[in-house]
Amino acid sequence: VLNVPVAVAICLSTFATAAVAMGTMDIAAATIAQRMATGVYSFSLLAIPFFILSGLLMGQGGIARRLTDLATALVGRFPGGLAFVNVLSCMLFGAVSGSATAAVSSIGGFIIPEMQRKGYNREFGVALTITSATTGLLIPPSNIMIVYALVSGGAVSIANRFVAGILPGMVFGLLLMIAAGVLCRKNGYGASEPVPLSAVWTAFRRA
Repeated sequence: VLNVPVAVAICLSTFATAAVAMGTMDIAAATIAQRMATGVYSFSLLAIPFFILSGLLMGQGGIARRLTDLATALVGRFPGGLAFVNVLSCMLFGAVSGSATAAVSSIGGFIIPEMQRKGYNREFGVALTITSATTGLLIPPSNIMIVYALVSGGAVSIANRFVAGILPGMVFGLLLMIAAGVLCRKNGYGASEPVPLSAVWTAFRRA
C-alpha cells in the first residue's frame, strides 16, 4: 500500500506494534533504536565490510588480474582452458574476499569479454562466472558463514564453519570445471594453449 522497501515496511509494522504494546510512542521509539544499535554491535560482523573492502581494493589494485594470470598458468593449457581459468579465478578471489558479489565484479569485468573475444558464447561466460563466484560462499573466509554463526547465537563456531567449507568448496569448483569442460568440448569452445612451466612459477610469484 505504501510502496516502500520491505525493510521500511518491517520497521513501521514493528514500531506500530511496540507503540500499541507499550502504550506510548516515545518508549517504543527508544526501545527500537536501542535494539537496532545493539543488534549490529558485534565485533565479528566487522569482518564482512572489511572483507568486501579488501575485495574492492584488490580488484582495483590488480590482484584480481594476477590471480587470473596464475589460474591461466595452471589450467590454461587444457582445451577450454579459459573456462577453467574463470572457475579457478573466482575460487581464488572468493577465498580472499569472502564475497561472491566482489568476485563477480572483479573477475567477470575482464574475463567475460576475454572469453567472448576467444569465441566463447557470452551467455555461457556470464553463467559460468556467476556460478563460479558462489564458491566464495563456501571457501573461507565466507560472509554468509559469519552471519550464520552469529544468528545461531554462538551455538556454532565461525572457525569450525570455515574449516567445514574448504572441502565442499573445492569439490564444487572441481565439478564446475568438469561441467564447463564437457560444455566446451561439446560446443567447440577454446583450443589448447600450451603454457611453459616457467610461466607457472612467474605467475605464482606475482600473485
